[in-house]
Amino acid sequence: MNNPTAPAIHLRRILFATLALSTFVFLLWLMHRALGPAVSSMAHIAILVLFALTLPWMVIGFWNATIGFIICRFVRDPLALVVPDALHASSAQPITLSTALLLCIRNETPERLERNIEVMLASLTEPEIAPHIHLYVLSDTDSQQIGEQEQACFDAMQKRWKQSIAITYRRRTNNKGYKAGNIADFCERWGNQHDIAITLDADSFMTGKAIMRLIRIMQATPKLGILQGLVVGLPSTSGFTRLFQYGMRLGMRSYTMGSAWWQSDCGPYWGHNAAIRLAPFIAHCELPALPGPNGTTRHILSHDQIEAVLMRKAGFDVRVIPQEDESWEENPPTLVEYIRRDLRWCEGNLQYIHLLRLPGLLFMSRYQLCVAIFMFLGSPAWIVLLTLGIVSACFSSDPSQIMHGSYGVVLMIATLTMWYLPKIAGAADVVSRASERKRFGGTLRFVTGFTLEMVFSILMTPITWLNHTIFMTGLVFGKKAGWGAQARDDHSIALGTALKQFWPHTLLGLFGVVGLFISHPHLLPYSFFVLGGLLLSVPIAVLTSLPCFGAILIQHKLLSLPEEIDPPEALKSLHLRALS
Repeated sequence: MNNPTAPAIHLRRILFATLALSTFVFLLWLMHRALGPAVSSMAHIAILVLFALTLPWMVIGFWNATIGFIICRFVRDPLALVVPDALHASSAQPITLSTALLLCIRNETPERLERNIEVMLASLTEPEIAPHIHLYVLSDTDSQQIGEQEQACFDAMQKRWKQSIAITYRRRTNNKGYKAGNIADFCERWGNQHDIAITLDADSFMTGKAIMRLIRIMQATPKLGILQGLVVGLPSTSGFTRLFQYGMRLGMRSYTMGSAWWQSDCGPYWGHNAAIRLAPFIAHCELPALPGPNGTTRHILSHDQIEAVLMRKAGFDVRVIPQEDESWEENPPTLVEYIRRDLRWCEGNLQYIHLLRLPGLLFMSRYQLCVAIFMFLGSPAWIVLLTLGIVSACFSSDPSQIMHGSYGVVLMIATLTMWYLPKIAGAADVVSRASERKRFGGTLRFVTGFTLEMVFSILMTPITWLNHTIFMTGLVFGKKAGWGAQARDDHSIALGTALKQFWPHTLLGLFGVVGLFISHPHLLPYSFFVLGGLLLSVPIAVLTSLPCFGAILIQHKLLSLPEEIDPPEALKSLHLRALS
């Protein structure tokens, strides 16, 4: 199939915009009709404004997943429709591009890094491939002890591989610019020696097949500036991780396919497990400094999407391959670690507000920055909106005067369906295919796992909203997320740690439940979707971190990924505990 023409891409974008805007207006109208006569005019307007802030992320996700599901189910070759550039590459093509593998690390366990790297390099040793590969371990480690361990580890690795693949280890004395600064330092030193780079995080793992696919597509398509591979979670023994990445695996299937269909050459970049063309990256993707307090400047935390829009500004395509292809990452082992990472992303995405007016950006690029901002900006709107609703209900003698029952129920069902549709669409795609049901361990295990994950997601949603709200309030007063080392190994969360982190959630949930129980107990079942997760945040954090919880899930093969049902040879070589 040939590349879609520019008019065809414009028509896709017009269709998507029409669907999204129509849905946005319909939901606002539904909220308007749902509000009762007891709501004052000013309150009515305020509620509509707050609700409008919550809608962009949900509506866009809904239509991305819907379109993606249709493509996955009813198009014979989805990849040909969505990423025709992928068809230009052939495994028969000789490799001509010099490729740098960039492994960015900071205070990581060297043994874990060595395990992953050794298996990756072993899959790239063919004589026609190895001479074109150079691994760069780019360390920002500030711990002297870990730094010495890294040096010893990678010096020994360099000696082992010197006959086939070149390895360079470099450690910076400070982490100026964070990860973007780390890669910028590589570009200054060695960037002009290579054609493309494959970016890897410390928790990334890719097979030689996945790496070579990216290289060959980049080689066959000179207009490609960034090519993002679809990343899925590695099998884990952590109960939290198994729940979290089961839903992510399902949600990303249709969502990414749908977004790639209409975003086309203005795709996303997630900063790892991707290929970047170095010459335009070096020439055009230097990150601007952000204004800080008292005339100072700040570095950009979430560098990836800014680099993508700058690459598009330079005239190069940015695309994602919306298909699983032996490209993995590790996800946080506990709710506490997940929140630490999520809040760093929150701070980074909100920095995009300062970049919306960068000159020369495409309209699609500004749209992507706006969506990244609304990914987090909707959370405080949800918290304020729902808190107002519950408080109003508690102090009202007749809640139907605040919200009409029939419209309110329709609005709640529509909102829940649209919010979780990416996962529902992914699950429907699996259930509708015998081969996919088998990959996930059979229909019964899949449906059971999906049910567990949906309950978990419903409980997690308000916890996440309140985390964002508290953190964003702190940002106003100068609080920062920081860039510390991540705890990647399974570990239990102590009750005291959970209470310290989640007492605001518990208190807010308790006030809501008690207030409704006293005033209108018949509303408690409806409040579960908001108050349940808040009230149970402490036991959720503790329970999902317990080794025995993860062990029970593994024993009964619940929330098992396809890699656990039929492990690929590459993952067997990693000796993951979830596969033992």
